[in-house]
Amino acid sequence: MNLINLLAILLVVAVAVFIVIKILTARKNQEVEEEVELDDKTYTLEKMTEFIKKRLDEITKINLYDIGLSEEELKRRKNKKYELKKALKGCTYGDVNDKKYVKELIYDLLSKEYGVDEINVSKAIPFDTPSLLTAQDKFDILLYVYKQQFGYEALTEFIKKYNLAALKYISGEAKPCYVITEEEIGDIYEKENLVLNFNDKLNIVTQRIYQSYKGYSSIDEIRDMNIDGVSGGVSGLPESFLSQVAQTDGDYLDQILDNKVPRACDSIWIFFQGKSIRLAFLSFGSESELKRVCQNIYKYNNPGQLSDSNGYKINEMKDGSRVVVVRPSMSETWAFFVRKFDVKRATLEQIITCDGKDKAIDLLKFLVKGARIISLTGEQGCGKTTMLMAMIENIYETMNIRVQETAFELHLRKIYPTRNILSFRETETVSGQEGLDVQKKTDGSVNIIRRGCNRPRSILDDTSSPSCI
Repeated sequence: MNLINLLAILLVVAVAVFIVIKILTARKNQEVEEEVELDDKTYTLEKMTEFIKKRLDEITKINLYDIGLSEEELKRRKNKKYELKKALKGCTYGDVNDKKYVKELIYDLLSKEYGVDEINVSKAIPFDTPSLLTAQDKFDILLYVYKQQFGYEALTEFIKKYNLAALKYISGEAKPCYVITEEEIGDIYEKENLVLNFNDKLNIVTQRIYQSYKGYSSIDEIRDMNIDGVSGGVSGLPESFLSQVAQTDGDYLDQILDNKVPRACDSIWIFFQGKSIRLAFLSFGSESELKRVCQNIYKYNNPGQLSDSNGYKINEMKDGSRVVVVRPSMSETWAFFVRKFDVKRATLEQIITCDGKDKAIDLLKFLVKGARIISLTGEQGCGKTTMLMAMIENIYETMNIRVQETAFELHLRKIYPTRNILSFRETETVSGQEGLDVQKKTDGSVNIIRRGCNRPRSILDDTSSPSCI
């Protein structure tokens, strides 16, 4: 009887021990899963962006007088704080130096404070698993690698190498068009067979965080490149159309929601060597992100508020690019247009390359030196402003130049800093005609007017339509 009781007790104890071990093992596995899940979420782009926003906010708002620093350290920290505030403001204006400063700080915060290393950096962007990379991931990697070699000519070299600016037929389009597709980016990525080190990966992650925080979203690096321009919000369906489509065609609405039909926020175009090319593989992701870019990209020199009653703004950026922003209800959706002018290339010999170029160049030079009234006309983007820059080189040094523009674009004093040149532009309180009246009271010898059809001509006249002649 005692033996049976002993066996029963041992059996109960064994079962109890087994159950306890089972419970502890299950809990341990659950904790490991939770840790893995937490770890995966910690190193996503969204989480890291939240950390960077919070950390930079702390750095710029901290009260240095409460820390008890020495006078020398206090002065040093105040200068760094001021420099950071200035850079955070300047980088939104298109200042590449301020952008570089902010990105270096983000890089340091991620590597030294957030603990990003060679293993978890791939949880933000799956660098080691090409099949999981999105088209934007692949393009960002390709552009980063090309930028290391070619600088701001990276996009130009990339497009030329793979002939991406050629007319092509794509599915769903009856006629050829200028477009760069997701499939093309995927094929190029495979051909390049790139090998990235940890520094490269973290730099790419840093750029992605920066462009969603202080930059211009998916076009941030593209805008810095030496191309003719970039625009967004100019194709695809605006958000306001979705409710109309929902009432009339449910199947079409399903295609839109499945991203088979591009929306306005999927619209990114570049202007490259006279061609408007759609980047079909890039997107702002949402209407709110497109709106954020439009609200920030025109802010240099405080041009005033873009509002429903004042639905457009024409301004310049820190690097001299022209930017035009429009918004509803003036336009059907938020949109922006950045036009860049490469003053280093503006010479007649570089612009005119066709047969008989020597005679054409000589004729233009004689017209300018003879102080003839000249009108440059043509469609948008045909090169009127670039031609005008090239012709100015042939104006005699002894002649003073006065310029009237809608927005500062020529920046002639950057090219000819020793010449007598002064530019005027329209403002909310001073019209173009009033600017011309002021010019008449100055000692100008040559008047350059960049205008629309309703303003008077002068010696050099850059008009926007042939009907103005």
